[in-house]
Amino acid sequence: MVLNLYLNLFSSSCRSLYIFAKLHVISFEMIPVDLMKAEHHSKEFVQISPLKKVPVMKDEDFVLGESVAIMLYLCRRFKTPDHWYPDDAEGCALVDEYLAWQHLNMKKHCKKVLWMKMMIPHFFKHHVPHEKLEEAMTELSHSLDLLKNKFLKDKPFLTGDRISLADLMALEDMVQVGIAEGWAELGGPGMRAGGREKARLSSAGPFTTRTHSPSLSFSICKMLVLLALYV
Repeated sequence: MVLNLYLNLFSSSCRSLYIFAKLHVISFEMIPVDLMKAEHHSKEFVQISPLKKVPVMKDEDFVLGESVAIMLYLCRRFKTPDHWYPDDAEGCALVDEYLAWQHLNMKKHCKKVLWMKMMIPHFFKHHVPHEKLEEAMTELSHSLDLLKNKFLKDKPFLTGDRISLADLMALEDMVQVGIAEGWAELGGPGMRAGGREKARLSSAGPFTTRTHSPSLSFSICKMLVLLALYV
């Protein structure tokens, strides 16, 4: 059996999937997809997945898109430890709730800040108006407040006492914000909540650091450590 994962590790969703597969010693072949060269729109890629997005999984003849769907498939396919996606109805529902919420909240707002603070100025040489950036930061702050007050509360992890898929997805979304240049200067209660969650998620294993190496410089890694301590 050959399990292929089409990934770009600059994507938080791809990193979450990569870490999850490595953590559970799932044998797979990583096929890099260069998003800056629009390889996800190429004829060859579209034949595999008309969604034109990464990540994509190909398990022999079975092709699946969307990071959450792929990780749920891997949980069932390889019978990963129960705490990642619990069997009991209540525990499962709590993970589902976060995974459903994060797409249009944490993930969307973290990605938006990354693009405004780094991608657009650095790669496309365009200035983002200050008011647009402030609006994006306000949206992100609201999501971080919800992460802290609705999901995390006083628990060790987002859905209970043990790490789950929800925590892994949250970690990698917050790493996107860490990548954005200058984020260390932007404080606030939401940032403290994110730092606490980042520190707790270190139990996901050494693959997190290894996965970030293509996209994180040494100075950014130091900044992420400071974020973890800024509680």
